[in-house]
Amino acid sequence: MKTTQGRASWVDVLITALGPIIWGSTYIVTTELLPPDRPFTAALLRTLPAGVLLLLYSRRLPAQREWGRLIMLSGLNIGFFQALLFVAAYRLPGGLAAVVGAIQPLLVMGLAWALDRRRPARLAAGASVLGIAGMAALLLSPGAIWDPIGIAAALAGAACMAAGTYLTRRWRPDVPVLAFTGWQLLLGGLMLVPVAWVADPPLPELSATQVLGYAYLSIFGAVVAYALWFRGIARLSPVAVSSLVLLSPLTAVILGWVLLGQVMTGLSLLGLITVLGSILAVQWATSSHGQIQTPAARTSV
Repeated sequence: MKTTQGRASWVDVLITALGPIIWGSTYIVTTELLPPDRPFTAALLRTLPAGVLLLLYSRRLPAQREWGRLIMLSGLNIGFFQALLFVAAYRLPGGLAAVVGAIQPLLVMGLAWALDRRRPARLAAGASVLGIAGMAALLLSPGAIWDPIGIAAALAGAACMAAGTYLTRRWRPDVPVLAFTGWQLLLGGLMLVPVAWVADPPLPELSATQVLGYAYLSIFGAVVAYALWFRGIARLSPVAVSSLVLLSPLTAVILGWVLLGQVMTGLSLLGLITVLGSILAVQWATSSHGQIQTPAARTSV
């Protein structure tokens, strides 16, 4: 029985990992297919239409008592996080932003320790630190610019997603996962409307390629990826889920290498292997401590 549960948990890990892997394609789609200098518009068009589509499909309302928490989760997971993510991306080299964001698993462990009195497994904590080091070896260049505002935005974005991941497991409303995902995307997208309106120039007339780029970000980057992500949060420990975020910059690097001919050095390859080892070690540590296989009752679509 225990072996069967363990296998089911690792299947959930693999399914959840597809979300960050899809997010890793966002960079190449944005740079190669979308009009430039409209980061908040891209975030808005990724989230708001996806939320509308999911809610038209699911047609479920949360209970009245759950709206306050749902709005907070929408801000942490979607609205605030997306805005801070793009501020960091535009003010920092992508590698530095990813390295700063790699602290998220440690932040989730800290929240679990502070609020639940659940001390993190030493292997998980050590592997998370190793993941940051691997990400630095993979992505950092010697001339990286440490812009204070960009660093602050990256740290705040990592904190938002860490808190959102942790609180989503505690506060998930009594609705199916697709409805829960749809409401967060809709509410978070609405939060991005005034930011995109003020900060970004109007969209030009879009080509067919640009329309396809926005459609990909919305359908795959939001509907599919976030549905898999929130499904994973319902079934796995927040620490296990948060470590999978490292797969996003990892995927971006691999796609850049394969599709754009970007150079991979020996140090980069060592960093890539280190990050993968860190993710596997965190999953193993959380599984060994019985924190990974606690499936929630409400994971239907």
